[in-house]
Amino acid sequence: MAAVVTVRGLKKNFQKHEVIKGMDFELAEGNCIALLGANGAGKTTTLRMLSGLMKPSSGSIVFNGTQQGEDVRKWIGYLPQHPVFYEWMTGREFLEYAGKLAGLAKNASKERTEELLELVDIADAKNRRIGKYSGGMKQRLGIAQAIIHRPKLVMLDEPVSALDPFGRREVLDLLEKLKKETTILFSTHILNDAEEVCDEILFIHNGELVESGTMEQLRDKYQQAKIDLVFREKTEEYVERLSTLNTIQSVKIEGNKASIFIDDIENAKITFLKEIAEKNMPLVKFEISRTSLEDVFMKVVQK
Repeated sequence: MAAVVTVRGLKKNFQKHEVIKGMDFELAEGNCIALLGANGAGKTTTLRMLSGLMKPSSGSIVFNGTQQGEDVRKWIGYLPQHPVFYEWMTGREFLEYAGKLAGLAKNASKERTEELLELVDIADAKNRRIGKYSGGMKQRLGIAQAIIHRPKLVMLDEPVSALDPFGRREVLDLLEKLKKETTILFSTHILNDAEEVCDEILFIHNGELVESGTMEQLRDKYQQAKIDLVFREKTEEYVERLSTLNTIQSVKIEGNKASIFIDDIENAKITFLKEIAEKNMPLVKFEISRTSLEDVFMKVVQK
């Protein structure tokens, strides 16, 4: 699969502080890629450099089919974390205006506007002023303007972080649709969102790309057998008893839930259930599960 953009040795310094520390990666055509990291990891800075809004201190960003230094705005769409709209405009007016700014002819802009209003599911509100839109509707309108010129790569900075659950669901569903149209790179610190819609993950930590790959590749690399237990009470006490019965790699306890990472899952399953039954422990939930993206992320950043 061809790369839409290739990044090599990307660095960014602010005065003497190195924020991005030499990243190398490629974005494959037709994929949805998450730039995943905690707040302050360097996600927005990376997106701003890719979009041309910020100049790298060193390194190269090359879009397939272009020369370094060429104007790449026609190739990309960008939605910042906090988009600003002309709230007195209607959704239709705003998209037609965005299309003209992107270089579309008047008729082409109108046709593309109608197409996108249907795609992002705000056609019924196209003549309503943007100031009356919900947060989710504004975000979907913002995504529509980012792709109005049919870019090869659309970049979204934390597109769902400020939305309520309904708005978040609307935008995630839209990203699933957009994967058929273009390559998507979106930054997030919400691991569940990345796990749900992305084909590939780029883990960024303290300005460095610490790991990358598909979910399958990352799980294969960091996979651990895990048993999740939930007790009504005294979780730590019961887990401590169970820990003496088998070879355990690690334990993570959150409230009444314990995640036990273990080598021999079949032996542990039999041993644990037998002990729980014999000691009449107040078990609420027993689940054998696969490594989650959160588990992978914690292992990656602690390497």
